[in-house]
Amino acid sequence: MNPTIKTISEKYLVGMQGSMHHGEIQKIISLWKQFMPNKHKITNTVNEELIALQNYDEFYNTKLAYNIWACTEVLDFNAIPEGLSSITIPKGDYAIFVLKGIDAGGLYRQIMGEWLPDSGYDIDNRPHFQVMGSKYINGSSKSEEDFYVPIKPKN
Repeated sequence: MNPTIKTISEKYLVGMQGSMHHGEIQKIISLWKQFMPNKHKITNTVNEELIALQNYDEFYNTKLAYNIWACTEVLDFNAIPEGLSSITIPKGDYAIFVLKGIDAGGLYRQIMGEWLPDSGYDIDNRPHFQVMGSKYINGSSKSEEDFYVPIKPKN
C-alpha cells in the first residue's frame, strides 16, 4: 500500500445526510437513492464527482453511530436547494488510497491493519470521504474511487 499524502484545501459540500452503525450498508444505499434524484438541483457544483463522506465522533468506537453523507462539491453555500444540507471539510492532510473494485471494507481493514501502524501517522478527527469520479462504475469490479483518510503525524 502506497498512498498519496496530500494537504487538501477546505471543501464545501452539499447533499443529504444520514446516520448509521458499522455494517448497515442498506442505509448507505438508501441515502444515495434519495440524493441522486435531487443532485440536478445543485447549480454551483465544482465538477461532476460524487462524494461519500463519513463523519465520526470517535473513529475507533465501532459501537457508536456516525454521520454519512451523499454529496457533491460546490463553489460556495449561496444556493443550497430545499431539502439538501451543507457540510465543510476542513483543510488538512489526507492519505489517499485507490479502491479498485467494490470491497471498501477490505481496503479499510488493509489501511488500518497494514499501512497505518508503520506509517508514522495517526487518524485525525476530520471527515473520511471517497471521491467517485470518471472511473467510478457503481457495483462493478472494474470501478475505481479515491479514499481520503484524514491523518496527522504520530506524537
